[in-house]
Amino acid sequence: MSKQVLIIEDNSDIRENVVEILELADFSVLQADNGKTGVELAFKHKPDIILCDIMMPDLDGYGVLYLLNKNPDTAAIPFIFLTAKAERVDLRKGMEMGADDYLTKPFDDMELLNAIETRLKKKTQQESHYSRSLEQLDQLVSRNNGLAELKQIISERKSRLFKKNQVIYYDGDKGNGLYVVLSGKVKTVKLAEDGRELMTGIYQTDDYLGANALLANEPYADTATALEDTLLCLIPKDQLDELINQYPDVARGFIKLLANDVRDREEQLLHLAYNSVRKRMAGALIKLSRQAGNTDGFKISREDLAALAGMATETVSRTLTDFKEEGLIDKKGSHISVLDEKRLTRMKN
Repeated sequence: MSKQVLIIEDNSDIRENVVEILELADFSVLQADNGKTGVELAFKHKPDIILCDIMMPDLDGYGVLYLLNKNPDTAAIPFIFLTAKAERVDLRKGMEMGADDYLTKPFDDMELLNAIETRLKKKTQQESHYSRSLEQLDQLVSRNNGLAELKQIISERKSRLFKKNQVIYYDGDKGNGLYVVLSGKVKTVKLAEDGRELMTGIYQTDDYLGANALLANEPYADTATALEDTLLCLIPKDQLDELINQYPDVARGFIKLLANDVRDREEQLLHLAYNSVRKRMAGALIKLSRQAGNTDGFKISREDLAALAGMATETVSRTLTDFKEEGLIDKKGSHISVLDEKRLTRMKN
């Protein structure tokens, strides 16, 4: 069955050209010459992907995206902006609102088809990520109806790709929900009074980010940044609040998540307060190696390792050199492999 594309574009020449290209590529195409009609067609037909011009009279592309995101039936549909304006501020606004991609006019047929195929492929990958992440939720919910409702909430949400070093949220931002890490890695950091960073956590596939702010109903207490290209799904706070109130098992599960996080942070603070440089480095390397879960090692910058171990970057370099000379680790650039975990563990303890 061919995929259905909705094109919303007020310029008839551009719209007709896009329709012709897509139909030749065996797509089923819906078309609208204004934003209002486009939203109505999206609600009625729920296409597989939407292409939408930004600058349109009455209801522009931003308004179209806003209305689609408010409706659970259309919020997860991949959305690509078409724009003749390449100013970074316009593109950033669209991406922050939840657009998946953009094409700058004029574009050729291969640019168009590649953008559509890429977004449809990522949508399929997202659905498989959901299925893996949802397996972890069985531990949170014992009542089948509660689990079913939680699965529905997640399946209706759109994932968002954060590029490496892109900030997900800042310390002090309002906690607007719970993030599920579908792929990639995220670090959370606090700034000390002297300006140094202290890494408070590293999150990877199937981890939950922002549980503390959600359960305490407070702003985020640290800054979250993507360590690599990372795919996240945001479960809105109001939907989770309703689910937690309705199903006690869900509430107990999230409280357990929070308790484990508090315990880990207490251990980290004690580790930083009382342990020597070598002990702190040994503990950080063991933690990262176990999180990586493989024998190939892990990649981390000198600055991030310094923030995690609570030491200066120069001290990190000297300590890693010592560990390498002692045969505890192997290091090539930012890639580190633990060679002797037993000795590092004895050192840590």
